[in-house]
Order: sequence, then C-alpha cells, then structure tokens
Amino acid sequence: MILETFPNPNPQRDYHIHMEIPEFTCLCPKTGQPDFATLFVDYIPDEQCVELKSLKLYIVSYRNRGAFHEAVTNQILDDLVSVTHPRFMRLTAKFYVRGGIFTNVVAEHRKRGWEPAPMVDLAQFEAQSNTR
Repeated sequence: MILETFPNPNPQRDYHIHMEIPEFTCLCPKTGQPDFATLFVDYIPDEQCVELKSLKLYIVSYRNRGAFHEAVTNQILDDLVSVTHPRFMRLTAKFYVRGGIFTNVVAEHRKRGWEPAPMVDLAQFEAQSNTR
C-alpha cells in the first residue's frame, strides 16, 4: 500500500499534528488470533504531510498480516517517516488486552539536528496576573 503526501502548507512553523486511529487490527503471528489497537500518531511535519485516505488504506492493509506488537509499531513508524521526513514523529500503539496483558508500544523519530522550541506555559502567566 502506498502512503501519499502533500506539501506542508506552513513549513516555516513547527506545529503539532495529532491523529487517532481506533480500528487498527493485525494478527498474532503465533496463534493467528486478531489483535486490536488504537494508534496515536503525533508529528511535527517538515516539507510533507501524510494524506489521510492513503494512511487509512495503509493501516487497513495490516488486517490479515501476522505481526508482533513491537515489530508492527516500528514498521509503521519507519514507513511514515520514509515518506514524510518529519522533524519529529511519535507512534503510540495501545493494544487491547490479550491473555490479561495490555501492551503499549511507543516508537519515536527525531530529525537529526532538530530541537523543539521551548514550551510556553500560559497557565503560569494567568496565575501571576490573578495574584495582582
């Protein structure tokens, strides 16, 4: 399945894209039983953004594939990074309970040399203005 991209409309700015994919399925490579997960993709694009319809079709392509949780999480991240070349990307895979065990796998990519801007905490400024 081919992942498509489109040009980042604001490449001069770091901004966060968050996607939730609640219907991910693959097969356990040991038992053939289905595994279900919610995937969370968080990224700061550089020049390209992932096109959502192609992402949906790509994700559905795992439905009948056997894959360990750790392997499939890293493969999806690698595939997304290879087409978008983001400044930062994190994929969190939250697999539903199987045999009494929940599995969460988090994989990250950071573009060499990229550093995030310091976080601005507006709550701190609100607290200061309320004490005046």
